[in-house]
Amino acid sequence: MSVLNVDYTNSQILIYDLDGNHLLDTKITSYDKVSKQIEVAVMPRELKVNDECKLFILTAPMPCEYQGKIKKVGGMFSIAMFQGQIKENRIAARYKVNTPATIDTYVSKGQHYPLLSPIKVRLINISTSGVRFRAPFYSLTDGDTFRINMNISGGNKSLIAEGVNHLDNEPEHSDYGCRFV
Repeated sequence: MSVLNVDYTNSQILIYDLDGNHLLDTKITSYDKVSKQIEVAVMPRELKVNDECKLFILTAPMPCEYQGKIKKVGGMFSIAMFQGQIKENRIAARYKVNTPATIDTYVSKGQHYPLLSPIKVRLINISTSGVRFRAPFYSLTDGDTFRINMNISGGNKSLIAEGVNHLDNEPEHSDYGCRFV
């Protein structure tokens, strides 16, 4: 089944220009499966009708990525979506998010174990295959699986991720690369 057959209504969406510059976080107000168009209440002022953009939709179990073309219908903005891009993990486009998030649950063999206190992190970028975030130094180790909670455009989204590499060690924090599972 095509990923364009999924109903994206009420999903959080991040909108980028074709160069990958982050323009807006918002919610999808409706999705028409026939015309393959989403509607959003606001549009970045940097984009005009007929401009193309990149769309990053936070869906479970993994986010998805599209390109789209801006249209205007009445008071709503519509984006005609092209087929989802499926890429190898290492070449998936990364999108800057720079937003706070928390890790509140450790996951082992499908069981969720709440942490005594959530780990506060800062999302640096996100892709269809994973996320990079900054956290207190040595909070996590490679191979840890956990639930990461993010608040984008006023809505909460939780995704399960596994730490795959520990990057940029600093005295007070480290960056972690994770893949969605």
